[in-house]
Amino acid sequence: MASPQRRLHPLEGIVAMGALFLVLALAVGFAQAAEPGKVQLRSASVLVQDADSGEIIINKNSDAVVPIASITKLMTAMVTLDRGLDLQQRIAVSSDDVDSIKGTRSRLRTGSMLTRKDLLLVALMASENRAAHALGRSYPGGLDAFVAAMNAKAAALGMTESRFVDPTGLSSGNVSSARDLAKLVRAAHRYELIREYTTTSEATVTAMGRQVAYRNTNGLVRAGHWDIGLSKTGYIREAGRCLVMRVRLASRDLIVVLLDSWGRQTRIGDANRIKRWLESSAAGPRT
Repeated sequence: MASPQRRLHPLEGIVAMGALFLVLALAVGFAQAAEPGKVQLRSASVLVQDADSGEIIINKNSDAVVPIASITKLMTAMVTLDRGLDLQQRIAVSSDDVDSIKGTRSRLRTGSMLTRKDLLLVALMASENRAAHALGRSYPGGLDAFVAAMNAKAAALGMTESRFVDPTGLSSGNVSSARDLAKLVRAAHRYELIREYTTTSEATVTAMGRQVAYRNTNGLVRAGHWDIGLSKTGYIREAGRCLVMRVRLASRDLIVVLLDSWGRQTRIGDANRIKRWLESSAAGPRT
């Protein structure tokens, strides 16, 4: 004779239903995490692109033309290296290199003598504005010739939505789109010195007889657990916080462009969100 079934207490039924809803919610959550388009990013413009095939993996307002701040310095470095200038030539930091646009401070005193190579290093690694300006000022023909070379280089790379007016990025007149900046990153990655300097965690240069220590402005480079092949950050008020990288993620070489991140740590947060999202999608996500 079958034993009678025990009736559930009302509270037990509520608990059982709650557990069921929790399981369903987790299942939906895990499914959405691997679904295309479900990664929530806070940067205003985003582009994640396969560095080899050009395939676009994440796209958010990538055609918007916006100020790019110190991402500009990648172009500054390429134009300097393209001219084949003597990297050991010593250049004096002058009062002309002091920021008259934003009033930013610098650890390079006027009168400091650095080699062009050291100016490149601190401009790329630590986003040193006086160093970047000195590179442009000491270019054959001066700043006007340098800015003209920057725009000519952009045109040669097919960066049709980009315009440069100074070598530092302090001017909001330096504008581009995430799509164009992916081209910039791809081109800059071909330069060994740019790869090396933008991924150096910290370095020391000698200026006016004293050692001046610098750190990379990208905390992900300093953290050491990312496989980053090129990196550059940028910030002015009009541009927000920006970050471009060539990075190895989920067994792919990717170009990551994050523009106009509103919070101090948002660009790093978005980079980590992209990393987690890609690595959690074994099938290889597409958006």
